[in-house]
Amino acid sequence: MLTLGVIGWIVIGGLAGWIASKLMRTDAQMGILLNIVVGIVGGLIGGFLLRGFGTEVAGRGLLFSFLTCLIGAIILLFIVRLATRRTTRSR
Repeated sequence: MLTLGVIGWIVIGGLAGWIASKLMRTDAQMGILLNIVVGIVGGLIGGFLLRGFGTEVAGRGLLFSFLTCLIGAIILLFIVRLATRRTTRSR
């Protein structure tokens, strides 16, 4: 079984965060470091949600890990967009 080290999670998280920022049109506001953070946090969010639906996330492979990070990163960016939109309107 292939396990990812820290470097692997940074690479997968960075790619997932970058693609999510492109899809959510926030790439101009984010640098590479923030893309990596969004992708890794997205992986945590995606893994938590998938486990909540009864899907085992450990040991499913690189593509599954990438898609989990991507979906979680999109959800994270959507929540951030909603939160910043509300604070901008309340001013």
